[in-house]
Amino acid sequence: MKKVYLAISYSNRGLFDNEIECLKNLFKSNNLELLVFVDKYNFKTSQEKEMMKSAFMEIDDSDFLIAELTTKSIGVGIEIGYAFAKKKPIIYLRKKYTEYSTTASGSSTYNVEYENEFDLYKSMEKLLSQLN
Repeated sequence: MKKVYLAISYSNRGLFDNEIECLKNLFKSNNLELLVFVDKYNFKTSQEKEMMKSAFMEIDDSDFLIAELTTKSIGVGIEIGYAFAKKKPIIYLRKKYTEYSTTASGSSTYNVEYENEFDLYKSMEKLLSQLN
């Protein structure tokens, strides 16, 4: 089973419950495992080295990375840079009408703008069919 790493801001994670559930359902039906790093791991402030080591290990073990950047995040930017250096396909996600990141877009293989979880599902379903 292929694994997909979802990079998302820890502090804004709770704003995206519907979108993440949507992606989990879509990926499960396409035999893909979605790893939401901020859901799987919990680090203390003093464990920043362990956190990044774990993140990089999980990205190495993933087939591609999805970066949810509706809200900007330095950590997600680092994960994008690492995945880019490792030549992993990167999907840049953001809600329509939110701030556009030229650095995220310039490093990404695909860009997906969406209005809500239903629109996200349709857009990602179409993209997955192109990838297969």
